[in-house]
This record gives sequence, structure tokens and C-alpha cells, in this order.
Amino acid sequence: MNDTSSPPAPARRVRGIVLLGLVVVGVAGALFVLRRPLMMSAPRCMAGRWHGCFDTFNGVVLMTLVALPVAGLVVWALARRRRAAGVASAWPMSLAEVGMVHGTVPFLWLTMMPGGAPGVAPARVSLVPLRDLVTMGPLGIGGNLLVFAALGFFAPMRWAALASLPRVLALGAGCSILIETAQYALRLDRVSSVDDVLVNATGAVLAGLASRRWWRTKAQAPSDRPRPTPVPASASASAA
Repeated sequence: MNDTSSPPAPARRVRGIVLLGLVVVGVAGALFVLRRPLMMSAPRCMAGRWHGCFDTFNGVVLMTLVALPVAGLVVWALARRRRAAGVASAWPMSLAEVGMVHGTVPFLWLTMMPGGAPGVAPARVSLVPLRDLVTMGPLGIGGNLLVFAALGFFAPMRWAALASLPRVLALGAGCSILIETAQYALRLDRVSSVDDVLVNATGAVLAGLASRRWWRTKAQAPSDRPRPTPVPASASASAA
């Protein structure tokens, strides 16, 4: 008896439905908790106004949630196209690609929002580890953990080359260093802190641990390519 065989299709389907249900419940719970601050930005966002929507935390979060159905349609379209081409892992690949983008771009937008005096205040750098954690507070630490969480969660599912915790850590740290460098170079009146890099990278690793069971392996990598069309036996015999 082979104990390492994969679970039957009905079990995988039930597991996927349960996971989707948990995601829906989580999103609904977040909407319930944040409903009042999000509704403050809703009129400006629905009117397409930049000020009060895309330059505020509430507005960016609201538009991210509104775009969820669009992201779902993109996942469906990509997966359908790949399945038509014979790609075996069409749905996981498509979900990972859209999830990385949809879950990371809004946080990047928030991190690049200027402070009160962009271009006027001098660029500031904090290179002493753990010094800024005290001033971040629980909300700041939680937000920094989420900046590259989607990247750490989905990237190993999409690319086998990133399917290891050290590589996920390096990916999160490298992307965070780029963001902190851009904040300093553009003089956005934000502090470029080494603690931001540490917390961002930690968030990527924790998210990677959460998705570890779905990581791609080198043995799965050839399934990215379309399956070759089988040649009928009669045709091969006549060619011989």
C-alpha cells in the first residue's frame, strides 16, 4: 500500500471549497470591522477623485477590496487559457500570479505615499536594528508584516526556484531594500529604516510557511509547459 499517494479528487475539491470559504469569511469579517473608515472614502473613490481616495489608507484599502471580483475574473481567464493549452497546474499558477500582484501592489502604493513635506524635509535613515520597532506600534508592525506577505505566500507556489525559506527571505528583504532606497532617493519625507526591512522580510517568510504545503517542486516544473499532442499509433507505424 502506498501511503504517499495523493488524496482523491473529491477530497481535494472539498479542501479547496473549505479554503475558499475561509477566505470569504475572513474578507467579510475584515469588511465588517473596517466598514466605517472605508465608507468615509467611498464617495470620493466612486467619484474618481484622487485626493481623499488614492492618497489615503482607507481609499487604497477600499479600492483593493472592490477590485477583488476583477482579480477573480483574471484568475479564471488565465486558468481557462492554460487548461486549453494543456498546462496541468493551470489554476494554481494563475491564482499565484494574480495573488502576488493584487496582494502586493496596494501595499507598495501605501509605502510610497509621501509624508507631510516631500521634497522639502531632508531624507532620513535609521540603520540601528530594532530601534524603530518601539515607535511602530502593533498597527505599524502588522502593516509591515503584510507588505510582502502575498509575495512570500504565492511566489514559491508559482516558481520552484523560490521554494525554500532562505530564498523567500532574500526575496522579501531585497524588495524591501528597494522600497526603502526609493523612499530615500525620492525624498518622500519618510524614514528609510532597517527595521522596515526586517519586518517586511519576516512577513514574507511567515506567509511562505503558511503556503508551504502548496509550494512547487522541481519535479512539478515541467508541467508549466503545454502537454505534447500524442501521435496515433497508426501514424507512427506508417511513418516507419
